[in-house]
Amino acid sequence: MTPRRRILLVGVLALLVGYLRPSLEKWLLTTAWLRGREFCDPPLPGSGLVCQPARDLDVALYPLIMLAVLVGAVVAIWAGAVWCLRPVRDLAEPIAHVGPQNLGHRIRRPGRDELARLTGAIDEMMERISAGYEGQRRFAANASHELRTPLAVQRTLIEIGMARTLTGEQMELLTAQLLQTNERNERLIEGLLTLSESDQGLRSRTPQRLDEIVAGVLASYQDRAREAGVTIDSHLTPRVAAGERVLLERLVSNLVENAIKYNRPGGTLTVAVGGTPALTVVNTGQVVPAEAVAGLFEPFRRLAADRTGHGGGAGLGLAIARSITQAHDGIIAARPAEYGGLRVEVRLPH
Repeated sequence: MTPRRRILLVGVLALLVGYLRPSLEKWLLTTAWLRGREFCDPPLPGSGLVCQPARDLDVALYPLIMLAVLVGAVVAIWAGAVWCLRPVRDLAEPIAHVGPQNLGHRIRRPGRDELARLTGAIDEMMERISAGYEGQRRFAANASHELRTPLAVQRTLIEIGMARTLTGEQMELLTAQLLQTNERNERLIEGLLTLSESDQGLRSRTPQRLDEIVAGVLASYQDRAREAGVTIDSHLTPRVAAGERVLLERLVSNLVENAIKYNRPGGTLTVAVGGTPALTVVNTGQVVPAEAVAGLFEPFRRLAADRTGHGGGAGLGLAIARSITQAHDGIIAARPAEYGGLRVEVRLPH
């Protein structure tokens, strides 16, 4: 029986008791014992009342009986409340046993009453918790893999240097490879720290000129774009966004860096700042399947399947961009560009 029906039944019983209460009192007065200052026995068929002078004990019986009725009513109401809430109490046991070891457990109570809606909401909450927990596990596993690969390379290079006598040219090559691997580790750790900080939200919000931030970032990437054979085309209009300048600069830098890195020689990079969306970054490059775009915002997710041929990237660029955008109460979305490459749009509140 649903809680609604249980409460309805208890309410009906309470109304019935209230309706019968005057009759009960009348019966007590008629059969029980008090009429004025006389004590009367219950009448027998065909005879009248037989009354005797009331004694003190008989006079006290009526309040005691009414007190007993009141206590009984309180106990009955308490028992009715416990009975009505029993289905809710029964939910405590399955919820109490939910943990990391069985996040897939669902209650799935049938019906369309309030309790079924409550259990449905709990099941949906467990779905979100399970997805978040699985994402954290996948993130930790990917981070471990990303750190283990360069550490293994460093160990191999050191063992080679210790096992044999190297010429000056070989030593220079060895140290250059060690330095390159170490720099990649630094970029990875820096990216993880930035991702963690942006996930915690903003410390302060001050008006920032987004167009000026983008202009400064593009100026710093001119040489890198020239080396990659990429032409930068910008369309910047005044736009103010409330947030932290350092994080907004990192957001723009990650998008511009990715757009240059995954471009093609002779390609273009178009950056626009306006109202809605606040920031648009479009590059030319390899064709990106539409079904693969959403996965690019996951940490350590790259379009290529391998983990080595990514030009030194850690696979955190778009993940950090998404985290910074969400910290600024914005939305970031991407879709394949018309002639290959990716089109990323960032919407920020005014």
